[in-house]
Amino acid sequence: MSSMTRRNFFATIGAAGALALAGCNGSGQPAESTDDTQTTDEASYTLVKEGVLTNVAELGFAPFEYIDDEGTTVGFDVDLSNAIAEKMGLTCEWLPNQAFDTLVPTIKQGGKADISIAGMTISDERLEQVDFSDPYLNSNQGIVAAAGSDLNSESLNAEGMQVACQTGTTGDEWISENLPNATKVPLADVTAALMGISTGLYNAMVIDLPVAQNMIAESFSDLEVVEEIPTGEQYGIAVSKDNPGLLAAINDALAAIEEDGTMDEIKQKWFGTTEI
Repeated sequence: MSSMTRRNFFATIGAAGALALAGCNGSGQPAESTDDTQTTDEASYTLVKEGVLTNVAELGFAPFEYIDDEGTTVGFDVDLSNAIAEKMGLTCEWLPNQAFDTLVPTIKQGGKADISIAGMTISDERLEQVDFSDPYLNSNQGIVAAAGSDLNSESLNAEGMQVACQTGTTGDEWISENLPNATKVPLADVTAALMGISTGLYNAMVIDLPVAQNMIAESFSDLEVVEEIPTGEQYGIAVSKDNPGLLAAINDALAAIEEDGTMDEIKQKWFGTTEI
C-alpha cells in the first residue's frame, strides 16, 4: 500500500470522528413544508430537518461512503442520496461517522437521521427493526487474504485461524455460520482489519465483495480476494417503520433514477461498469 494512500485512509479515520454535518451538494431545492412535514403527490412524510434528507452511515466503507483528503463525504451512496434528494426537492446532509452496528438502532429510534444508506444488506433480522427501500445494488461477500497465501474457506475453518470482519455485518454472520473452528475478530473499521492482514495479525477478512475489490485496487496490493462467496445480497436504504410516506417517496425517487439513467451514471463513475 502506497504511503499516499495510507495517509488518505488514516486521514479518513481521523476526520470521521471530528466531522460535523457534511453537506451533500444536492442541487434540489427544499420543498414547501409546514411543521417539518414534506408533502408529495404520493404521500406525506416527516423529516428530522426541514427541507433536508439527513443520512447516517459508517464513513469508512469505500467506495460507498468515505471521507476524502479534503474532509468531504463522498462515494456511490453519497451520489445516490444526492440524486434521491434532488428528485424529492430536498438537499441532503450526513451525520458524523457512526459505527455500523449502531445504524439500524439509530433509524429505529428516530429523531437523528431520516435514512441510513450505507451499503447495508436487506435482511430479515434488520427488517424486524426498520423498513427498507427497494433494492438498489446487488452484492456478494469475499474472503480477503495475503496475495499468494492459497487460503480459502476450507483452510480457514481451523483452530488458530484469525478471521476479521466488520462488527454487525453480514460478513460477521457468515463467519459464525461457516467458519466455526476459526477465531472471529469483529472490528469497527474495515481499514484496520485489512491492515491487520497486511501485517500478519489476522489471516483473512470476510467483507462485501465490491468494497474488497475497491480497497485492494486502491490501497492493498499485497492482498487479494481468495474466494468469492455467492451470498446474493441486496442493498437497501433503511427508513423508520413510523415513516411509511418517506419510504414510498424514496422508492419513487429510486424508480425515477433508474428510468432516467442516473443510476447507471453513478455506477459507471464508482465501479467503471453498470453491470453490478
